Amino acid sequence: MRRLRSTLAATAVAAAALLVGAPTVAAAPAAPAAPDTVDMGDVFGPFVLDTFRDGRIAPPEQWRPRHPVTDPWFQAPPVADLAPGTLLKARPATVQVYGVQPAHVRGYQLMYVTTDFDGSRVVSTGILMIPEDGTAPQDRKLIGYSEANDSLGPGCMPSAQWTGTDQDDPSLFSALGPVAQMFGNGWAVMMSDTANDGDPAPNGFSIGQFSGAATLDGLRAAIALPEAEFERDVPIGIYGIAGGGVAAGFAAEKQASYAPELDVVGTVLQAMVIDSATFERKADGGIGAGFVFANSLGYAARYPEIDLDRELTPLGKQVADLFNRTCQQTYLLMPFMPLSALYTHGRPADNPAFARAYAENRMGQQAPKAPVLITSCRDDFLVPYSDVENLIAAYRAGGTDVTVEPSHCGVTDVLTDPYRVGTEMLGMQNVDWFVGKFEETTR
Repeated sequence: MRRLRSTLAATAVAAAALLVGAPTVAAAPAAPAAPDTVDMGDVFGPFVLDTFRDGRIAPPEQWRPRHPVTDPWFQAPPVADLAPGTLLKARPATVQVYGVQPAHVRGYQLMYVTTDFDGSRVVSTGILMIPEDGTAPQDRKLIGYSEANDSLGPGCMPSAQWTGTDQDDPSLFSALGPVAQMFGNGWAVMMSDTANDGDPAPNGFSIGQFSGAATLDGLRAAIALPEAEFERDVPIGIYGIAGGGVAAGFAAEKQASYAPELDVVGTVLQAMVIDSATFERKADGGIGAGFVFANSLGYAARYPEIDLDRELTPLGKQVADLFNRTCQQTYLLMPFMPLSALYTHGRPADNPAFARAYAENRMGQQAPKAPVLITSCRDDFLVPYSDVENLIAAYRAGGTDVTVEPSHCGVTDVLTDPYRVGTEMLGMQNVDWFVGKFEETTR
């Protein structure tokens, strides 16, 4: 009971820090942590506390920023003849989360060229955030952070979230702890939208062949930004959890051949969908049914052979229309809905129209060159752990140095150590692994 009270207190402290500032945190006791569990002090370190102390509450006129769809900055120029990673435009952006504008963090919204799954040139946007902590340019590290974001609609991606839009998105909340840890280490964070977030067309977030390239090209664009002052060979870590784990995983797999000039020291992957077919068969009709349906719609957004007018039931068309216009929190409103109620031919995993899309975007087709840490939970009720084991085996067979440290998410874990489960579900235990990898590059 004492540990539970401490856990709840720590959670309340974290929330208070986000809303009213750091002095509350400094005065409150942190929850005791197991030796291998992230401590609140690792998150709310001196730099992060200073960002709150010296930050401000956003003025009312900035509480509802302009939506990307109506913002002319998001209008993309022709890019067919430009190289992937080309920085098209950039602008300073005020970082704003839950109405708080933290101090000492520079933000830039970027638009850049990337490669679609079919090899064509397309545009993606993203946000680069740099802690102003006195770190010299030659000592700066860079993280390519792929959020747990499965949104189909526009205005739902990191460049909007971290500037005050889509503030109720769970992927924003889930990133706060790890990003705070990264800022505390002096690392810059680049988040690709893996889309042009101002494009009203549905986002093909499921397509790892695209999101992996967009993640790597976002890092290229960040390095090309003069104001960021990155060294050309800046050490890079790639981090992805849940939906972002697909983008990060494909980025890791593609990096050696697609962006060999990037000095990637390692990649962290957790809770990612490795194979959409097995994911569907396990999670169809369960509590995450909305996300299962959205995952299939992400493929339909880009693969021309998937004709939703033909494939969807009347109910499926109504739900798809809603999902394609909104952010992922909408999916939470549709638990336990079977795919058979939404698709005329049953599960997409058993439908030839989806076969190419699912096969081309199954993880494990290439082995990453840089080391990989995989921390998916054995008790995940959405993604089969056998898929994780198969991915580990495929990577190791290809020569990848893979570390496996499963996170805790089982019922017993939740009842006996909810603090640990909470921090690990957010991926906060993974950040320290990068510390060691970055240290290896400076020896």
